Amino acid sequence: MSEPIDRRQALKIAGLAGAGVLTGVLAPGCEPAPTRQPANPTSGGTAAQVGPAPGFFTPRERRTVEVLVDDIIPRDHRSGSATDAKVPEFIEAMLLDTELRETPLTQTGIRGGLAWLDTECRRRFSRAYADCDEGERHQVLDDIAFPEKARPEMRYGAEFFIGMRNFTASGFYSSKMGYEDLRYMGNSFNPGYNGCPEAALARLGVSYAEWDARYSARNPGKGSA
Repeated sequence: MSEPIDRRQALKIAGLAGAGVLTGVLAPGCEPAPTRQPANPTSGGTAAQVGPAPGFFTPRERRTVEVLVDDIIPRDHRSGSATDAKVPEFIEAMLLDTELRETPLTQTGIRGGLAWLDTECRRRFSRAYADCDEGERHQVLDDIAFPEKARPEMRYGAEFFIGMRNFTASGFYSSKMGYEDLRYMGNSFNPGYNGCPEAALARLGVSYAEWDARYSARNPGKGSA
């Protein structure tokens, strides 16, 4: 974490583990605040499609999430940060949507993880995560960013960070900003396509004439394919 995480590396790493690693087992002293469940949970979707925050996070939790996701995917010369892509709103909506979240314990796991992060920062620097400077925050993230290297006492934090990194990458790269950052072109109509080159057809041992003959035999009166 001494250098900003490369976006493509973040996406690659996020694919290794889902947010379901958060089991809801809380670290000592990290018991979560009661969940405020709205009457009509906001439906999920891409980060760009998510509306106003549905109110899962407390104001303090929300600030921690905003700082954390921007530490995971910061603003750079190519695009904005995770908060610019409305990733906190995406995460909040995913946690509240009963059809999308994998298990009710995911809510508990996220709350407990945010509390763990603040507790660890207070232990080291006497202030909460969002109040620490970038160097201090990255010291903590260095210890939990790679679970296989994490010390035993950092295991809970490492599992939490995997889930948040997965949420962050999913939200960012499903947003308009994210797929523009990837330079994703999608399915584009090509009016100038003239078929496979003759050299490639010869190498494959096939031809359009052979295909046309087969098509005409199977579809009398319809001409070539």
